[in-house]
Amino acid sequence: MNTPIHDLRPLAPPQRHRLAFQCFDALAPGESFELVNDHEPRGLLMQFRAHHPEAFSWQVVQAEPDYWRIRVGRLVDGADQATPAPGGCGCSCGGRG
Repeated sequence: MNTPIHDLRPLAPPQRHRLAFQCFDALAPGESFELVNDHEPRGLLMQFRAHHPEAFSWQVVQAEPDYWRIRVGRLVDGADQATPAPGGCGCSCGGRG
């Protein structure tokens, strides 16, 4: 199975987190996708920890100054107690996560 890759770099900052969560919500347990970003997505990781504790995996595949590739997966037995982020990402990153 090929892992889908989503490049966040061409998107406006407010759309980046929204796309990441849409991709995650579409995953079946055990599936994953990859994100490409132009910086380390720490704000996005914090959001995943807040909204999907114990339900996701996060693996840095590649880390360079302007190129970060992250594999995000939905855990098979993770307790997904999602709290939706209304109107966007909901963190204080200003959409730059």
